[in-house]
Amino acid sequence: MADPTPQPSASPPQSPQAWDRGGLVAVWLQIAGVCALIGVVMTVSGAFGSDRLHVIPRFLFWMLQMSVGASVGVLVTRFVIPDAWFRVGGYRGYWVALPIAIGTSIPMCVLVAVMESLARRQAFRLALVADVFPATLVTSLAITALALIIRRRAPTHTHAAPIGAPAPKFLSRLPDKLKSAELWAVEAQDHYLRLHTSLGQDLILMRLSDAIAELEGIEGAQTHRSWWVARAAVTETERAEGRAILTLKDGSKIPVSRSYARLLRGEGWL
Repeated sequence: MADPTPQPSASPPQSPQAWDRGGLVAVWLQIAGVCALIGVVMTVSGAFGSDRLHVIPRFLFWMLQMSVGASVGVLVTRFVIPDAWFRVGGYRGYWVALPIAIGTSIPMCVLVAVMESLARRQAFRLALVADVFPATLVTSLAITALALIIRRRAPTHTHAAPIGAPAPKFLSRLPDKLKSAELWAVEAQDHYLRLHTSLGQDLILMRLSDAIAELEGIEGAQTHRSWWVARAAVTETERAEGRAILTLKDGSKIPVSRSYARLLRGEGWL
C-alpha cells in the first residue's frame, strides 16, 4: 500500500511530453520486446548483408545492435535533446525523432562498423562507418518513432511548481464558487470536465488533454483516459478485481487502467 499522505515534490516544471525517469523506464520495457522482434526478423531475412553470417552469430549481431541502439536512443533523448523540442504539439512533434535518430546513429555507426570488421576479419576502416550510416539511420529512425508513439500514449504527469511560481493556468478556469478550493481530480465526461475539489464539484467545457497541459504546477498524473488526479489528494491505494484504485480525500474511488499502472507504479503512486 502506498504512503497515505504523499507529499508534492519540489521538482521544477517540465514539459508534459518530457521523458521523465519513470517514462524512460516504461518506454524501454515496452520497446525492448519490439526491438527483439525486429532482431529476429533481421536474423531470418539476413537484412543488410548479414546473411553471410551463420544463424547464431547473425542473431547475436542483431540482438546486440537492437538493444544497444535502443539504450543509446534513450540516453540521447534524455540528456542531449532539449526539453523545449518536446513541446511542439500534434504531428509536428514527431520531427524530434530525426535529431534523436541522428544522435543515436553516430555512435551506433562506429559500433556496427567495428562489428562488421570483426565479422569480415578485416582491419577497421573509417570508410566503413559511412557505408553503414544510411542503414543505421533508417533503423534508428524507425525505433525512435516507435518510442515516441509509445511515450505519447503514456500517462501525462504534471509537476509541482517551485516556490514563488505563478499558479497553474487551469485554476483560473474554476467557477467562482470553487476559486478557493483545493483541486483533487479532473474527470472527462463527453466534451465536459467534471472538477472534483474540496468545495464540491462542477462542470466546465474543455478537453482533458488541454486541461492537463494547463495543470503544470500541480503534482499529478493521468491515471485513466478520462482522469487526472492530484497526488496530494490521494489518501489510499488498493486493488480490486486485478485493477488499482486510488481513494481521494472525500472517499471517491478513482480507477487506474492497466495501460497506465506500470508507469504510475514506477513513479511510486502504487
